Amino acid sequence: MNMSSITINLPEEHLSKLREIAGLMGVSVEDLALMSIEELLAQPEEDFGRAADYVLRKNAELYQRLA
Repeated sequence: MNMSSITINLPEEHLSKLREIAGLMGVSVEDLALMSIEELLAQPEEDFGRAADYVLRKNAELYQRLA
């Protein structure tokens, strides 16, 4: 598989939280991001809206703390 890379800018507090979560899972921040993207892309289109709503509701408190 041909791989490409992207760069994103995050506030330091978001990166710190991602590092914490990745550490708890025993993976790198990059692997955590890749797993999340792969999980999102694996969702059938009709389920995407439901999955996105679920993730947003489930993580609303975390997103507020990260904002």
